[in-house]
Amino acid sequence: MKARQNGRGSNDALDGCENDDPSGRLLAKVVPLNVRAREAKDRMTVVPARSSEWMRPVNSQEPASAIIEIDRVSQVFQTSARKDHLALSDISLTIEEGAFVSILGPSGCGKSTLLYIVGGFVRPTSGMAKIRGYTITGPGPDRGPVFQEFALFPWKTVLGNVMYGPRQQGVRTAEAEAQSRALIEMVGLKGFENFYPKELSGGMKQRVALARTLAYHPEVLLMDEPFGALDAHTRTRLQNDLLNIWERDRKTVLFVTHSVDEAVFLSDKVVMMSKSPGRIRQVIDIDLPRPRRRNELLLDPRYQKYVVDIERMFDESDEAGPLS
Repeated sequence: MKARQNGRGSNDALDGCENDDPSGRLLAKVVPLNVRAREAKDRMTVVPARSSEWMRPVNSQEPASAIIEIDRVSQVFQTSARKDHLALSDISLTIEEGAFVSILGPSGCGKSTLLYIVGGFVRPTSGMAKIRGYTITGPGPDRGPVFQEFALFPWKTVLGNVMYGPRQQGVRTAEAEAQSRALIEMVGLKGFENFYPKELSGGMKQRVALARTLAYHPEVLLMDEPFGALDAHTRTRLQNDLLNIWERDRKTVLFVTHSVDEAVFLSDKVVMMSKSPGRIRQVIDIDLPRPRRRNELLLDPRYQKYVVDIERMFDESDEAGPLS
């Protein structure tokens, strides 16, 4: 992750941590490593990891339906020239439980920075992000990241990668294997359990990454352009697969993308951001029927209007710059 809290990231990182973590260090942070996670369930809505320092209670009044609250968050990074760069400015956003929300905006607007703040990998310069009423101060097993690059363990098989989370949570081997095999089948990789990442295509690797994240049962999926590096056909298939999984489990999803079509197809809401410094220009409710079928939506004038209107907003953002 190039943009670090000490501000020594390069200018390319100022969109906020858009790079992958191929060594799996970030994944290791979100998987609890001892039974204290289970003991805490009676005390907290969310499950703490090894240390409870990654979140602290703000108040006892939890919102009725909000799972994520972002309150006046701003983020300043320091460039290599020791100058401050405002990446995010005064972001406030509430995400309801079970919603599929896409963050859309031009390159450099801070989409990934915002996602990483919710993930607990970056602390905001000002403001706060909360999950279920608790301030986020670090990664936790209740939030599962899925990156554009696959961050798989190259020395583990498909099955070994997917089993990693449950085993670290203390699930017995036989149970972890059964759960993992079911997830591997769900993402369409049955028969590839003993393959290594180097033996898989890009789309297959991303399926493994999704299954591995789902294996430790996060409440929220944080997806940072997960299909951006894939060819159009594979990307379309994985979008359909993701929606099928979401329809089944209804996990909350926060999804970063540059694609207007992808955002409209997948989402309940689209958060449109201005160019840097990133501000929220508009939150668009996507009122389209579910379950969604691409061949039907492409003929739906409502879908077409959403795409055209948001594309126009993109053009206006490029011309007018950020909102004041």
